[in-house]
Amino acid sequence: MVKHNNVIPNEHFRKHWQNYIKTWFNQPARKHRRRVARQKKAVKIFPRPTAGPLRPVVHGQTRKYNMKVRAGRGFTLEELKAAGIPKKLAPSIGISVDHRRKNRSLEGLQTNVQRLKTYKAKLVVFPRRAGKSKSGDSAPEELANATQVQGQYLPIGVEKPAVELVKITEDMKSFRAYNKLRLERTNARHVGVRAKRAAEAEKEDKK
Repeated sequence: MVKHNNVIPNEHFRKHWQNYIKTWFNQPARKHRRRVARQKKAVKIFPRPTAGPLRPVVHGQTRKYNMKVRAGRGFTLEELKAAGIPKKLAPSIGISVDHRRKNRSLEGLQTNVQRLKTYKAKLVVFPRRAGKSKSGDSAPEELANATQVQGQYLPIGVEKPAVELVKITEDMKSFRAYNKLRLERTNARHVGVRAKRAAEAEKEDKK
């Protein structure tokens, strides 16, 4: 029996939940459609790589992401010049170009130049017209053995820092880091006063 002046239990269970949810039953069909589209695109762009043109290695923007590397929009004109690739030739051999990007560090420039040189060494250039080769095209033997690269080409990998294992000694065990920090903090705080006292004592000794 309900006591006192309370609200009478009145459960509201008719919320019509089916009006407020979104179903996704076409997911398998979409997956199949995307796969077929990728296969058609690979046949259409043969013998070029399926992942598209080569992209540079760049750092993410802002302090939150600038320690991570990712694929950028395109190589700078300075990087192309250092690698010995003309800027008008680059798009025709599968290299993306971004004339607005600037090189802020020497390490980034060297990384992308080396990436371009590696790509250039492995590059197989087909003639525009079959049987009519020009200067810069690959040899017939290379063309016969060439295959289309599936997936990401020259993927951007993150090198893990090497960890060196050290055996723990008795000195390490007996070392008290907290006490050492407190002592150094105290020394840093009193460095001015101690220097003043030393100067005054030296002056007194001269007298």
